[in-house]
Amino acid sequence: MGELQRTYRGSAKTDEEPVERPYPTSKPTERAVVVAVVDGSDDEVGDRLEEYTELLRTAGADVAESIVQRRGAPHPRTFLGKGRFEDLMEAAKRIKPDIVAVEGDLTASQQRILEDRLNKRVIDRTGLILDIFALHAASAEGKLQVELAQLEYNYARQEGLWQHLERLGGGVGTRGPGETQLESDRRLLRSRMATLRRRLRELERSRDVMRSKRLEVSIPRLALAGYTNAGKSSLMNALTGAGVGVNDALFETLDPTTRMFNNGEAKYLLSDTVGFIRDLPHQLVEAFKSTLDETRDADLILHVADASQPSDRRLVRAAAVDSVLDEIGAHDVPRLMVLNKVDRCTDEERDTLLFDHPDAVLISARTGDGLDELRRRLDTFARAQLEPIDLVIPYSQGSLVSAIYEVGRDVTQEPGDDGTRVRALVPPAHAARISALLRRS
Repeated sequence: MGELQRTYRGSAKTDEEPVERPYPTSKPTERAVVVAVVDGSDDEVGDRLEEYTELLRTAGADVAESIVQRRGAPHPRTFLGKGRFEDLMEAAKRIKPDIVAVEGDLTASQQRILEDRLNKRVIDRTGLILDIFALHAASAEGKLQVELAQLEYNYARQEGLWQHLERLGGGVGTRGPGETQLESDRRLLRSRMATLRRRLRELERSRDVMRSKRLEVSIPRLALAGYTNAGKSSLMNALTGAGVGVNDALFETLDPTTRMFNNGEAKYLLSDTVGFIRDLPHQLVEAFKSTLDETRDADLILHVADASQPSDRRLVRAAAVDSVLDEIGAHDVPRLMVLNKVDRCTDEERDTLLFDHPDAVLISARTGDGLDELRRRLDTFARAQLEPIDLVIPYSQGSLVSAIYEVGRDVTQEPGDDGTRVRALVPPAHAARISALLRRS
C-alpha cells in the first residue's frame, strides 16, 4: 500500500522469535474506513470483519471506522444503499481516511463512482489481497505470479471503465483519443500478460524437472495446507528446522519451501506453500497453480488449523481450505487434520476438539506439545504405503539385498541353499522392480 522503507518487529503473539521485516508503508500506518454489505449471522459477520481488519493490518492500515449495511446484495452503483452511503460520505469528511476499503468485490463502475464521490482511494477485497501478495512475494517466480494476477485483475476492470465507449459501438461521435486509449491499454496489458505467462511456463518446466526427480526417490511426500496464519510455517520449522520466516500476519509465506526430515527410520519430504483464505481471488489460484502442485502431488496433506479459534469459525475456514484444494485437483489426496496452537487451549477445550475432530492430532508448534504423536501418525501412514516382500535372492545377485536395505524397512534376512531369503517392507515401485529383476535372472 506504499513504499517499503521502514521495518518493524513481529508481534509478541508469534510462534517464533520475531524477525526484522519490511513494513508495508513509509508512514506508521494508513487510516482506513471499512465498508461492508452483509447478509448472515452476527457471528459470521463479525468473523468476516475481523478477518478483513487483519488483512488491512497486514497491508499497513488501521481501521478507523466501519460502515456496515445488512442487505441481500450490494447497490449496483454505490455499493451501499442511499442512507448508509450518506453515512460513508460524512465519515469520509470527518475522519479524512487515506483509503476506503470495501469488504467485497467492486465492479469497475462502482469503484469509479465511489472514488469520484468520496475523493478517496478505494480498494476492494481482491485488490487488498493482491496488494499483500505483492508485499510478501520474495522469489522471482512469486513476483511474476503476483504481477500476472494483478494484471488480470486490472485488465477486467480496465474493460469495465471503458464500457461507456463500447456501448456506442464506434462511428460518429465515438472516434478519437478515448477509443484509441482503450485499444492501446488493452494491447499493452495483453502483451505484458503473455510475457509473464511465457516466463512462468519456463519456470514451471524447471520446477517439473525437480518434482519428477523427487517422485523417483520414493520418499513419502507431505504437504502443509491450511488457512493463512494457522501456523504452517511454524510447524515446518518444528519438524525440519527449515528456518522459514514466521510472523503474526496473513500470507506471511508465499514462496514454496521443500525440506527433507528424518522420522525414526523413515525420511519424508515436507512442502510448505501459500496459505488459503475464504474467497481467495481466482486470479491468485490460477497464477499459483504450479506452486500449489506441490500439494496436489503429495502422498498426504497435513491440513493445519488454528485450535484456539471458536468452533464455527474453524469449520468455516476448514471448508474454505477444502474448496481451494478441490479447485487445484487435490481432492483425492489423503488428509490429516493437525490442530495447532493448543497451548492456548484449556484442558476442557482440548477435550472438545478431540470430540469434534476424533481423527485429528493436537499440537503446538511453538512448545512442541503433540509433535511426538504427529510423528507417530506419520510413521503409521508411511508404513501403510509400503508393500511386504518375501523373496529368495540368489547369491549371485547380492546387490539386490543391499538395494532392499536402502529403501526398505523392517528388513530381515536368512541364508538358504539357493540364496538369501529377505523379508521387508518396501515402496510398491521398488517391489515391482526387484521382482522383475529376479524373474529375468
